[in-house]
Amino acid sequence: MDLKQIFRTPNPIIGVVHLLPLPTSPRWGGNLKAVIDRAEQEATALASGGVDGIMVENFFDAPFTNSQVDPAVVSAMTLVVDRVMNLVTLPVGINVLRNDAHSALAIASCVKAQFIRVNVLTGVMATDQGLIEGQAHQLLRYRRELGSDIKILADVLVKHARPLGSPNLTTAVQDTIERGLADAVILSGWATGSPPSLEDLELAKAAASDTPVFIGSGASWENISTLMQAADGVIVSSSLKRHGKREQAVDPIRVSQFVEAVRHTVSGKLQPHPISSIKLHSP
Repeated sequence: MDLKQIFRTPNPIIGVVHLLPLPTSPRWGGNLKAVIDRAEQEATALASGGVDGIMVENFFDAPFTNSQVDPAVVSAMTLVVDRVMNLVTLPVGINVLRNDAHSALAIASCVKAQFIRVNVLTGVMATDQGLIEGQAHQLLRYRRELGSDIKILADVLVKHARPLGSPNLTTAVQDTIERGLADAVILSGWATGSPPSLEDLELAKAAASDTPVFIGSGASWENISTLMQAADGVIVSSSLKRHGKREQAVDPIRVSQFVEAVRHTVSGKLQPHPISSIKLHSP
């Protein structure tokens, strides 16, 4: 996976848009316009702050299903992602929680998004949704059937989960890449907002060889200078919210602060981000 070709930088920052509850989720509020408006506001704040890509996920649909989401969720996310892609010029990705990679790939194919996130691509994980089995074979065949080159960013030993058995991190990373054919791997801490350790990132990077490794949770402007020493990119959400609270909206000032910290870490100086990341016309 050529990060520079997709994100115009070898060390991309992917900001996450946490969608408000969608139709059929327990906390669905009955107003899709409110969901779209919030997503557009967050995408604009992320782009203005200088991120290199945006990922849209149905974060507030918890509790999640461990398999396919309802068709209404797929329909709503397709609409929202399409609006976001008409608003910003950044690469956009999709994560359909908890692990509906097929729906994510279908949405991405329809709206021409560039990547998806898959929590469990290979192996079996015990989660609060029950056992989740990776479906790399079916997903890669589906991507081929769609005639798509959408990139698959796959978690390794994903957060909020425990593996069946005792695989070590090196083996898990290698299996995800060599047997699951992930285009990039993601390493997180034990839960949302919890960062991976530098030691684990170093192990993952060594095992991944030329495949990109992303930090998947817990990154903040305070710790990113340490974590980016052993990672190629970062996916960030909670620390960019107002007061660092995940239920709050994205804070453009916190985005800019985080982006500056990453830029100084990877290049020793702040690199200005192109102002063209936000379209000037209405979607």
